[in-house]
Amino acid sequence: MNDRMWLARPFMLRFFNSVLDMLIGQDTLNSARDRKRQTSHMPSVSLIVTQYFAGAAGLALTTDGRLTQGGATLMQASVKDGKITAEAHYEILGLVAKQVPDRAALSVRHAQSIDIDKLGTLALACKAAPNVSGVLQRMARYHSLLSDSVRYHLEVRTGATLLRQDVLVGSGPGVVFSPEAGLSAMYQAINQVAAKRITPQLVTFQHAAPNDAPLFEDFFGCEVRFGAGANGILFSESSLETENKLGDLALSEFLTKHLDAELEQLKTEPSLVHTTKEEIARVLSEGLPKMADVARELGFSVRSFHRRLADHGANFQTIAEETRREIALSMLRDKNCPLSEIAFLTGFSEQSAFNRAFKRWTNETPASYRKSLPR
Repeated sequence: MNDRMWLARPFMLRFFNSVLDMLIGQDTLNSARDRKRQTSHMPSVSLIVTQYFAGAAGLALTTDGRLTQGGATLMQASVKDGKITAEAHYEILGLVAKQVPDRAALSVRHAQSIDIDKLGTLALACKAAPNVSGVLQRMARYHSLLSDSVRYHLEVRTGATLLRQDVLVGSGPGVVFSPEAGLSAMYQAINQVAAKRITPQLVTFQHAAPNDAPLFEDFFGCEVRFGAGANGILFSESSLETENKLGDLALSEFLTKHLDAELEQLKTEPSLVHTTKEEIARVLSEGLPKMADVARELGFSVRSFHRRLADHGANFQTIAEETRREIALSMLRDKNCPLSEIAFLTGFSEQSAFNRAFKRWTNETPASYRKSLPR
């Protein structure tokens, strides 16, 4: 993957969320938008995740969602099925960001405070995995059970694997804590279950470094880069092969079946269509993804993925085309964005191919459409 593609990925995720808000209700999608307003799944975060973070900042988050400091109530979040909304979670992170200037110290303190045994079946499945590679696979696949405001991916590289975090939902001053505290917690969990200490090859963050950034290098034991193309931890092949203290293949298989059942309950329309569009948008700068690749990334077999989309009157080809069209239309509103860049970010290898597709969508060329927009 070239540098341009790598840098485009986080931009596409942030950009796509705004595109959906503006455009998904157009034309024949109006009825789907109405159904979404009535039944859509709001991104959420397990209460215990936010409780650990609040505790590391010297705050307390009660089981009924009350955030307190020294007896004073700072805010009240709604709790349902042991979760709060992602919006409330990031509001809490934002409050912490305003009060705690030492981000690295807080993120490390948060990670070190976590007792993996309190994270339920996912923690047990990680402990029962045969090795570190198995732990990463389970973290990436099932983390949405704890929070679907972020997504973890495994990217295999030459001699190493990157555990990457993408923030799907979140804004405000506290959003930087998502990768910093999240990846720190992931690393801490790995070392809680591995038979020996694991040292990454590299840790990267997309945002600027905090004042106490050297604390991250002390914690991870490796180089930590800021202003990078992705948020992630790079592990060597030898680290991935490290056995776990309590690896048990039979128990691991039993637990993952249970987690798969939980995951299936989350994957319902309209969130499935929305998530499919997010995944397509995430990789569009590399070209239009194949249905099999998207299905695998979302944890489905191709057959199951096709059936679930069909149950809601959707198909992968149409969703992919809609995603490209919606992103292109919104990007054209930015007069400073070159047409060649829009073509690249919507998955076209050549601008001429983008021009033909756009004329098919709108009966106009991209240039004429842009000129017709109000100044």
